[in-house]
Amino acid sequence: MRLVVARCQVDYVGRLTAHLPMANRVLMVKADGSVLVHSDGGSYKPLNWMSPPCWLIEDPDIWTVQNKAGEKLVITIDEIMHDSKHDLGVDPGLQKDGVEAHLQELLAEHVTTLGEGWSLVRREYPTAIGPVDLMCRDSAGASVAVEIKRRGEIDGVEQLTRYLELLNRDPLLAPVKGVFAAQQIKPQARTLAEDRGIRCVVLDYDALRGTDSDEFRLF
Repeated sequence: MRLVVARCQVDYVGRLTAHLPMANRVLMVKADGSVLVHSDGGSYKPLNWMSPPCWLIEDPDIWTVQNKAGEKLVITIDEIMHDSKHDLGVDPGLQKDGVEAHLQELLAEHVTTLGEGWSLVRREYPTAIGPVDLMCRDSAGASVAVEIKRRGEIDGVEQLTRYLELLNRDPLLAPVKGVFAAQQIKPQARTLAEDRGIRCVVLDYDALRGTDSDEFRLF
């Protein structure tokens, strides 16, 4: 991974345009080729990014990041204050708590809990910023990304939003809808999710395990 702290301006040109005026920012170039632009605020979400497959053309004052679709992230650099490279090695992946991991396993087994005619495409569907818990298809054949939490909070909605932003850049998947599934969903998280067109589903862990009914019994 390469980390650069620089005073820079960022322009995105593609299906839409976006402009970040000159300011101090962190530029992150990952081993998978993705380039992310961060500020010192705004939590974990980058201000702009280009996900792989893409390539970086680096000149002294201008970085141009381009993907196969012709979208460009143009970073105009005024001053570099820090530039370092780090080998992070192989990542062991996110270790979820037992209940959350088991919820994912159970929901993958019984994906029709989310709707009649639904099918599972893959568990831990990969993206440039981490895996989506479940990638499914609904009864109409549309792609649906499902993020599963034990307790549904705003951070989980933000996480799913970022996944959807990336997945909808893939013409083979788009349009991708989102489902936020949890045992409990806080009112603020539900309001944010519904405002973004994300469906919320409250999961009954005991029912999925088969303790309340024989319908989902695994053993």
